[in-house]
Amino acid sequence: MEASELPDLHTIRQAAERLQGKVTRTPVWQSEDLDEAAGHTVSLKCENLQRTGSFKPRGALNWMLTASERELAGGLVTVSAGNHAIALAWAAARTSTPLTVVMPEGSSELKIRRTRALGAKVIVHGCIQQAVELCHQLVASRGLTLVHPYNDLRVMAGQGTLGLELLDQCPDMRRILCPVGGGGLISGLGLAVKACRPDVDLVGVEPAGAATMGHAWQCNDPAASLDNVSTWAASLAPAVVGEHTWRASRQVVDRMVTVSEAAIREATRMLLTEARLFVEPGAAVGLAALLESAVEPGSPGGDLLVITGGNLDLDQVSQCEVRG
Repeated sequence: MEASELPDLHTIRQAAERLQGKVTRTPVWQSEDLDEAAGHTVSLKCENLQRTGSFKPRGALNWMLTASERELAGGLVTVSAGNHAIALAWAAARTSTPLTVVMPEGSSELKIRRTRALGAKVIVHGCIQQAVELCHQLVASRGLTLVHPYNDLRVMAGQGTLGLELLDQCPDMRRILCPVGGGGLISGLGLAVKACRPDVDLVGVEPAGAATMGHAWQCNDPAASLDNVSTWAASLAPAVVGEHTWRASRQVVDRMVTVSEAAIREATRMLLTEARLFVEPGAAVGLAALLESAVEPGSPGGDLLVITGGNLDLDQVSQCEVRG
């Protein structure tokens, strides 16, 4: 795959073969209690049950399994609010490859602990923009290889394996609501799904306080950044997306919508109490979009929600109550 070539269906299928038996084929599940409480029929793709607690091992391990000796020789570095950090630490540990992770201040203590427990060196530094800057400084000064959390073609191809699973598990699906942070998941998923089912409506959902991809779309510029990101859904709060995810999302995502913080809290509460799923706030934005009518009512068959992760600090559970 050339540097500028987005993953195609063949590339994503190769990634799936590479990952077979190494990551979890997560279930698609329906909860009658959640449907009744939310007033919508939904199916849940439970990536909170994935290795390390999110969809991220798909991309991280695909990157590791396709890395050259030269890329691995000097060690790796990444910047992440948590889920990519844990996943890459898990993948790097498989080959005893040194990894440094820069995480912004305010990152989940649970995610910091889990990343360190897997052997990575964690540096907690500044806001997300400052963490990104430090990460690039480490690349320049120490010769570390950057593994970007989302704007990387091999990472994107790995995330696309989730789309292949959905095609097999939900052959009659009509609409997918997918959380969007940097866009690696929705890009990879969308490239896989749209190659086989161009009729599927793919909707990206962002917090209103961190609508980074939507902003880049409006500016028609993948480098367009937000001056400030503010959301409880920390896993969806990059300051900037990237060329690859921006370009792929413009090809496969039908539209972007935003949801309020109140809706995110209510959706997280519902998934915890009605679906009995331990999920983090960023995983709940698809349901939030339905709760506050950011999208029109779905087809009779209901909507498919990608539940992206379940790495929730226990003290966050009490924060699920809607605030005025």
